[in-house]
Amino acid sequence: MTCPEPSWATVHWSERLADTPAVRSGERWWLVAPSGAVAADDPALSHELDSLAVDMDAANRAVAQLVRDESEQGLR
Repeated sequence: MTCPEPSWATVHWSERLADTPAVRSGERWWLVAPSGAVAADDPALSHELDSLAVDMDAANRAVAQLVRDESEQGLR
Protein backbone atom coordinates (compact mmCIF):
# COMPACT_ATOMS: atom_id res chain seq x y z
CA MET A 1 0.00 0.00 0.00
CA THR A 2 1.45 3.32 -0.99
CA CYS A 3 1.36 6.32 1.29
CA PRO A 4 0.86 9.88 0.10
CA GLU A 5 4.09 11.24 -1.27
CA PRO A 6 5.92 13.21 1.44
CA SER A 7 7.21 16.62 0.45
CA TRP A 8 10.81 15.37 0.80
CA ALA A 9 10.22 12.40 -1.53
CA THR A 10 11.77 14.20 -4.47
CA VAL A 11 15.31 13.72 -3.27
CA HIS A 12 18.57 13.71 -5.17
CA TRP A 13 20.44 10.46 -5.68
CA SER A 14 23.14 11.80 -3.37
CA GLU A 15 20.63 11.80 -0.50
CA ARG A 16 19.74 8.16 -0.95
CA LEU A 17 21.42 5.28 0.79
CA ALA A 18 24.09 3.88 -1.54
CA ASP A 19 22.15 4.66 -4.72
CA THR A 20 19.14 2.72 -3.45
CA PRO A 21 15.61 4.07 -3.20
CA ALA A 22 16.00 4.09 0.62
CA VAL A 23 15.84 7.46 2.37
CA ARG A 24 15.80 8.02 6.12
CA SER A 25 13.61 10.75 7.54
CA GLY A 26 13.75 11.02 11.30
CA GLU A 27 13.30 7.56 12.78
CA ARG A 28 11.70 6.06 9.68
CA TRP A 29 13.04 4.60 6.43
CA TRP A 30 11.17 5.25 3.19
CA LEU A 31 11.47 3.64 -0.21
CA VAL A 32 11.13 6.49 -2.67
CA ALA A 33 10.32 6.41 -6.38
CA PRO A 34 9.05 9.01 -8.83
CA SER A 35 5.57 7.53 -8.45
CA GLY A 36 5.52 7.93 -4.66
CA ALA A 37 6.93 6.65 -1.40
CA VAL A 38 6.32 3.66 0.83
CA ALA A 39 7.29 3.50 4.47
CA ALA A 40 9.72 0.65 5.15
CA ASP A 41 7.98 -0.47 8.35
CA ASP A 42 9.24 -4.06 8.40
CA PRO A 43 11.60 -4.25 11.42
CA ALA A 44 13.95 -6.68 9.65
CA LEU A 45 14.25 -4.37 6.63
CA SER A 46 14.75 -1.31 8.84
CA HIS A 47 17.49 -3.16 10.75
CA GLU A 48 19.28 -4.10 7.52
CA LEU A 49 19.02 -0.53 6.21
CA ASP A 50 20.42 0.77 9.52
CA SER A 51 23.31 -1.71 9.29
CA LEU A 52 24.02 -0.75 5.69
CA ALA A 53 23.99 2.94 6.60
CA VAL A 54 26.49 2.35 9.43
CA ASP A 55 28.75 0.29 7.14
CA MET A 56 28.59 2.90 4.37
CA ASP A 57 29.47 5.65 6.84
CA ALA A 58 32.47 3.66 8.10
CA ALA A 59 33.63 2.98 4.54
CA ASN A 60 33.32 6.66 3.60
CA ARG A 61 35.35 7.67 6.65
CA ALA A 62 38.03 5.07 5.83
CA VAL A 63 38.35 6.32 2.25
CA ALA A 64 38.53 9.93 3.44
CA GLN A 65 41.31 8.96 5.86
CA LEU A 66 43.24 7.22 3.07
CA VAL A 67 42.96 10.32 0.90
CA ARG A 68 44.19 12.51 3.77
CA ASP A 69 47.09 10.13 4.45
CA GLU A 70 48.11 10.13 0.78
CA SER A 71 47.89 13.91 0.65
CA GLU A 72 50.07 14.27 3.76
CA GLN A 73 52.66 11.92 2.27
CA GLY A 74 52.72 13.85 -0.99
CA LEU A 75 51.25 10.99 -2.99
CA ARG A 76 48.48 13.10 -4.48
